Amino acid sequence: MTRRMRIIPVLDLKGGIVVHARRGQRGEYAPLRSRLVDGCDPVAIARALCALCRTSSLYVADLDALAGEPVNEAALAALGSVARPWVDAGATTLERAAALSRAGVARNVVGTESLGAGVRVAASTTPPLVLSVDLREGRLISPDPELAGRNPAAAAPLATALSVHEALVIDLARVGSGAGPPVEAVAELAAALPGVAVWAGGGVRNDDDLHALESAGAAGALVATALHERRLTP
Repeated sequence: MTRRMRIIPVLDLKGGIVVHARRGQRGEYAPLRSRLVDGCDPVAIARALCALCRTSSLYVADLDALAGEPVNEAALAALGSVARPWVDAGATTLERAAALSRAGVARNVVGTESLGAGVRVAASTTPPLVLSVDLREGRLISPDPELAGRNPAAAAPLATALSVHEALVIDLARVGSGAGPPVEAVAELAAALPGVAVWAGGGVRNDDDLHALESAGAAGALVATALHERRLTP
């Protein structure tokens, strides 16, 4: 892995604990079992992951908030004491963006899965927006019929409209699967969005995957399972 390629560790929060995400089947996520740290406490796991990856950045999916429940401000604030969290909590309104700001979140990640037809992200720059291009088996996930089922590059105009400087490409079907990352989708988005840092998530297994993502134009990768299973040591 070259020095330009960065890893951001991932936490999936559900019911106040860290769960193990697999293939986007959120109803089946079980409490995390890791070779790095005992238990499912978010702060302990965040410390272990950030120390391993030598980073202060952390991607957090607030799965309860994504399902429509309130943002878990307490858990996010606790994580903010040990890292600079990038948080996907479906924060498309001023109220939800304000909740992230109060918790000290560094980035408000808004996914295409949260952006239906007519939904517009609140014009708040705190925290700064990051667009998550959410895929399942290479196709866009969105309630918006103009986006749903299309190729990843179809989200490029949305990224431009939101004036984002960073975008994520996450294929939920690959998360926790060991199937390899969405290299082709990353290449497609990177070509469509010059000047935007594109990060990849889902299926990263080893250094070879990181090299492939870098060659495709990725700025870095979001990783969880390969770190917990010690298959990837940054």
